[in-house]
Amino acid sequence: MGLSIADIRTEYKKNELNEDSVTAKPMDQFDIWFKEALAAEVMEVNAMTLATSSSDGLPSARIVLLKGYSEEGLVFFTNYLSFKGLQLQENPRASIVFFWKELERQVRITGISEKISASLSDEYFLSRPLGSRIGAIASPQSHVISSRRILEKRVEELSSIKESEIKRPAHWGGYLIKPITAEFWQGRPNRLHDRILYSLEDNGKWKRERLAP
Repeated sequence: MGLSIADIRTEYKKNELNEDSVTAKPMDQFDIWFKEALAAEVMEVNAMTLATSSSDGLPSARIVLLKGYSEEGLVFFTNYLSFKGLQLQENPRASIVFFWKELERQVRITGISEKISASLSDEYFLSRPLGSRIGAIASPQSHVISSRRILEKRVEELSSIKESEIKRPAHWGGYLIKPITAEFWQGRPNRLHDRILYSLEDNGKWKRERLAP
């Protein structure tokens, strides 16, 4: 008999999180935790679950990669005509989750998305490896295709032209998620986890509260 799924458990006991130890602003706290995750060599440290929903409330979630952050929020890149791009066009609200199991930590951020400037999207696009640039142009992301050969043929066509002619398509670029809430979760023994919630108030200041696990 194999182990029952219901019996799979992990006891968290590496760290703790207190109201007095967190920063006044959530992105400052995120910066601290992200750098600690980097130092701990967390695998795929910038991988995050992005949840979106259409105007009728249909939810969808997938893993994307964080490509930048600041006090304003978090940035990722995608095809604007992909399913997530179309959902964000209908409903700019989004939620992001990071899970860094090596540190027994989770960060959950909800906020409003907006496209970053074309110049910043151009800058990032040109920093990508050539193959990634070609792939972004070749793939009609999330749309039905009859075979993989269609993608391969388009890649072959693009690979035959000069690299200087590989430009960012208008339908591809970055989004900024501007936080309105941010929750920092630290695993603790006996499932009595620490949870600190930041909420953006009408006056532009952040309120910090402890949540029950």
